[in-house]
Amino acid sequence: MSLIPSFFGGKRSNVFDPFSLDIWDPFEGFPFSATLANVTSSGGESSAIANTRVDWKETPQAHVFSVDLPGLKKEEVKVEVEDGKVLQISGERSREKEEKDDRWHRVERSTGKFMRRFRLPENAKIDQVKAGMENGVLTVTVPKEEEKKPEVKPVQISG
Repeated sequence: MSLIPSFFGGKRSNVFDPFSLDIWDPFEGFPFSATLANVTSSGGESSAIANTRVDWKETPQAHVFSVDLPGLKKEEVKVEVEDGKVLQISGERSREKEEKDDRWHRVERSTGKFMRRFRLPENAKIDQVKAGMENGVLTVTVPKEEEKKPEVKPVQISG
């Protein structure tokens, strides 16, 4: 029996290991939870969609998306612009190959397919999108059309 009570239904396998506390999932056991979160509650393969972090900033020249994809190669990632100006970033993080003598203590890195979609604004130049990947960060740059300033024509006042 654990010396530390479990308020959330998790169990500690070792009181002295702060990482051994399993996190309580309030939706565990509900029939819609697997489809809602797109994960399996059995601890098996889960979708990485919720764990794919994206920053979107707008500069005067472009929209810049920075996506954290640690451990992925550029060949495992796909960047597409669909009609309707929708930027789609997708890929798959594969499960590490298991040897029969391996003894896993914890598996926390998410595996599976991921996809993030963003509706681009009207001023996006979708034909000039560029993407690059360095140190596990995918950077997608979507140039912006120059803002058209309204033509102002002075009107002579007669008097």
